[in-house]
Amino acid sequence: MEYSENLSFLQSLQASFCFIFFFFTISFSIFSFFLLFMRQKVWCNCDICCGYLTSSWLMEFGNLCDWYTHLLQKSPTHTIHIHVLGNTITANPDNVEYMLKTRFDNYPKGKPFSTILGDLLGKGIFNVDGDSWVFQRKMASLELGSVSIRSFAFEVVMAEIKHRLLPLLSSYAEKDGSVLDLQDVFRRFTFDNICKFSFGLDPGCLELALPISQFAESFDLATKLSAERAMVASPLIWKIKRLLNLGSERRLKEAIKKVNVLAKEVIIQKRKLGFSTHQDLLSRFMACIKDDNYLKDIVISFILAGRDTMASALTTFFWLVATHPEVESKIRDEADRIMHPNQEFPSFEQIREMHYLHAAVYESLRLYPPVQFDSKFARQDDVLRDGTFVMKGTRVTYHPYAMGRIEAIWGPDCMEFKPQRWLNNGTFFPQSPFKYPVFQAGIRVCLGKEMAVVAMKSVAAAVLRPFDIHVVHANVAPRFDSGLTATVRGGLPVVVRERRATNQHC
Repeated sequence: MEYSENLSFLQSLQASFCFIFFFFTISFSIFSFFLLFMRQKVWCNCDICCGYLTSSWLMEFGNLCDWYTHLLQKSPTHTIHIHVLGNTITANPDNVEYMLKTRFDNYPKGKPFSTILGDLLGKGIFNVDGDSWVFQRKMASLELGSVSIRSFAFEVVMAEIKHRLLPLLSSYAEKDGSVLDLQDVFRRFTFDNICKFSFGLDPGCLELALPISQFAESFDLATKLSAERAMVASPLIWKIKRLLNLGSERRLKEAIKKVNVLAKEVIIQKRKLGFSTHQDLLSRFMACIKDDNYLKDIVISFILAGRDTMASALTTFFWLVATHPEVESKIRDEADRIMHPNQEFPSFEQIREMHYLHAAVYESLRLYPPVQFDSKFARQDDVLRDGTFVMKGTRVTYHPYAMGRIEAIWGPDCMEFKPQRWLNNGTFFPQSPFKYPVFQAGIRVCLGKEMAVVAMKSVAAAVLRPFDIHVVHANVAPRFDSGLTATVRGGLPVVVRERRATNQHC
């Protein structure tokens, strides 16, 4: 009897202790968040901050990036401040060069950025600084710079075009008037392409039946919700939601869990198939990395780099070309001149000879960069080239989307789609990467830049010769969803028609 009473007392004491400990933990967490919250500048009466917090910019602009562009165009230095976000935004090429080259060490991705994307990207190359970034950068540079890997990338792209993209477009061309979402097609195309190139695996997303991919859907949701973290007035908001597993943070957690499971499955499959003799990038990384969690982060970074950016770039390129028939005609004329009669697909050498198409791709990316802005965090107090003071810990963002629309950079015709601005006597002539940081610039310049441009040109040359692409809402400018890359809201509905043989000059 006495033993039973003692046991009951101990259980009661244990329950009371657990409750007190739980209550103390929650109270301490809330108190800590409250102290941090009080230190944040969550309100500012300046016009820009009021416009951001109240979303009043929506009355005049369809996209947040267009509002930022408007503000940057009006600023004498092409630099603005959003105090409630602790964010300095610039469209000044001198500032971009200063951040990405001159004072590169003072403007890393930074811990705040890594925290925002850490749950999704982990220790992947897009979310790290220091030694980890140097190691992944060096590995990727050695591989992507080789002739063999570039040839392999071209073969993968052309196979996907020949066996999936063109047959799909032909099937819709036969259905007179049927509408196809070209953005969805390009997202499937690039997902298949990056998986085959990076992992040696084929998800088959662009098969004629257009199957649903759980991985792709979860990845889309995870990138969208991760990007939305950066848009809240205070990081405390999403951190509290994550702590309590509420709303968007709960959905993000579930999406990332699915992405991680499927990314790890990619690694397991590679180990089963063997990787020592394979050409894909993952096989080359697996030869020197044994940590599967690290490899999982690399897998996710590969997908982010090769799928979303390419799909975004192709979508806006085809929208621009379809709405500028004179450009479309010149692209076709150049392809017909360089390719042989009755030749269906261009060779790698022929793609390199298409200077006007190259210029059209660059001009499209100038107006609609897949990554509309990129942020760094100041390690120490600093002063930008335009005299803007930057306090330690400030988020500093350069804005390629806005830079493409600044008259001081591109002239009074900056809003026009004019590929000829990139040509000198018919030959492509590049501009400074600091006035055109679409592929970043300086030490962090995109390693896959050349392969991405070749892939875009390959798709354009292969599609525009046999097909007419008619955009359903041709007069409506793209509106973008929030995300790590620019995704057109509602997709790109088009009608595909086969061109008459007499118009193909072959």
